Amino acid sequence: QAQLVESGGGLVQAGGFLRLSCRASGTIFSPNAMGWYRQAPGNQRREWVASITSGGNTNLADSVKGRFTISGDNANDTVYLQMNSLKPEDTAVYYCYADLKFSSRSWGQGTQVTVSS
Repeated sequence: QAQLVESGGGLVQAGGFLRLSCRASGTIFSPNAMGWYRQAPGNQRREWVASITSGGNTNLADSVKGRFTISGDNANDTVYLQMNSLKPEDTAVYYCYADLKFSSRSWGQGTQVTVSS
């Protein structure tokens, strides 16, 4: 499995923006795909947010389309989540994941995003 290190979370007012990043390391193979889930306070289930393949194909959850953008840097095994027009309901712990060949899914430790109204 890969080690994933996330950064970029924090506290922001509604309407503001944040950029999350996540870098994978410790593997021979680069990830086939990377992405983000989030877990809101009081929810036991993680919600899928966005994903990107090594070929550059992206997908976004309907709840963030038009506000969030996912991008990747294959040379550095890094994925970014640009979050604009943030809403209080975007408040959550955001988890990065990576899918690698011959390995189960790897997860980051999570980064807190708090959007105040």
